[in-house]
Amino acid sequence: MTDFIYRGKTIEDLKKMPREDLAKLANADIRRIFKRGFSEQEKVFLINIEKRKKSKKAIRTHIREMPILPEFVGLTIHVHNGKDFVPVEIKPEMVFHRLGEYALSTKQVRHGSPGLRATRSSGFVPIK
Repeated sequence: MTDFIYRGKTIEDLKKMPREDLAKLANADIRRIFKRGFSEQEKVFLINIEKRKKSKKAIRTHIREMPILPEFVGLTIHVHNGKDFVPVEIKPEMVFHRLGEYALSTKQVRHGSPGLRATRSSGFVPIK
């Protein structure tokens, strides 16, 4: 199995880097979050992450727009999708994406087969 490399850096290198250097490696939208600074909710979430790493308690959050940082790798974060908390196991490939990308808030639409005389075109559907 090959190790994860992001722009020439391994995940261990990314974990050791200060946030200013991480911002230089991130893509534009995540870099902008670093530049503007984290919101108060995001700062509290980062503090809770540090506390919960040691206690191994479940981490639950409503902050879907929080960028996934290298220090989150290996954790399971329960992200709210509008109805439930969806467990998201953070993998190295998820770094610099957002938490909400992995907790889908809508179900996939699946249409049933057309009924008898449902529409004009369903008249040509063979009947079993």
